[in-house]
Amino acid sequence: MKFNEILNQLSNYEPGKDIEVIAKEYNLKEVIKLASNENPLGTAPKVVQTLQTYANKAHLYPDDSMSELKTKLSAKFGIKDKELIIGAGSDQVIEFAVHSKLNANNAFLQCGVTFAMYEIYAKQCGAKCYKTTNLGHDLKEFKKLYEAHKDEIKIIFLCVPNNPLGECLNAKEVKEFIKIVDEDCMVVIDAAYNEFASFKDKQKHLEPKELIKEFSNVLYLGTFSKLYGLGGLRIGYGIANEAIIKAFYKLRAPFNVSILALKAACAALEDKEFVKQSLENNFKEMIKYEEFAQNQALNFIPSYTNFITFTFNEKNSTELSEKLLKKGIIIRNLKSYGLNAVRITIGTPYENSRFFEEFSQILKG
Repeated sequence: MKFNEILNQLSNYEPGKDIEVIAKEYNLKEVIKLASNENPLGTAPKVVQTLQTYANKAHLYPDDSMSELKTKLSAKFGIKDKELIIGAGSDQVIEFAVHSKLNANNAFLQCGVTFAMYEIYAKQCGAKCYKTTNLGHDLKEFKKLYEAHKDEIKIIFLCVPNNPLGECLNAKEVKEFIKIVDEDCMVVIDAAYNEFASFKDKQKHLEPKELIKEFSNVLYLGTFSKLYGLGGLRIGYGIANEAIIKAFYKLRAPFNVSILALKAACAALEDKEFVKQSLENNFKEMIKYEEFAQNQALNFIPSYTNFITFTFNEKNSTELSEKLLKKGIIIRNLKSYGLNAVRITIGTPYENSRFFEEFSQILKG
């Protein structure tokens, strides 16, 4: 059977390894997963209660208008329902953006190392990729590449903060850059981790209402997978002007988000104490990772997310990851990104202690 030739140019997205699979493969009683940037505190109590309440409704299609969640998100951000679309994870909204703008005759722009799905979705449409030579968001290089290929570039991806590196632009820098971009070029601001960045440094905070009011070409992405602990339910959202959202709805399948995901997201927005605890735990524990890296003479990228990235010179990230895996700790090897580095999700105090103990022994060995 023959398939579209464009598939030969695509690589699969590599998700984090599953706990049960690793436990069985290595015959382990305990496995700690610090690979996929999930919330280590689990799921909010209000969400668990809601899921139990609506479990017997799973045979029903969800409310396709998603009015309850839209009302809550509209109130949270001070926007209109028509400026909002809900997706099965924010990556589905990325897919809407790509299919609304890109084809084999145009291009997109991103930084050297960022979320892999931008490129995977865009190349499915045959679009050309322009990347900065700088791994992170060097906006001077972004500007240079954009101005050199302005007629081609129809989407610019800004991951604020950036996954998998953890670095983060200031909100002021983002706005100044968007001013040079033509209105017909969509600027996708992936804010999946922006709640973490805002908590650490208010200069990083991006307000979607302000962005879409000032710029008609901006799409702001948010998710419930990270801070809110709903990764397993797959739900995210996009905020943009009405014209963009209207175009996206032509690409959206009906009932694209489950009834349980919608109800859980509503409950997650209400459990503010859980959000507060999650943020506090994250940055309290991150200090330990920075101290560990300094004590072990490891390079790390200062992070504004719920993970931290260690980079290596002489050590091999693949070997280190495999050795840690055999000890029952899953981290993310970044070899697939062309980096000799690992990304570690900030876990609970116990999970982090286990990591420090096992990883320090591996480094000595």
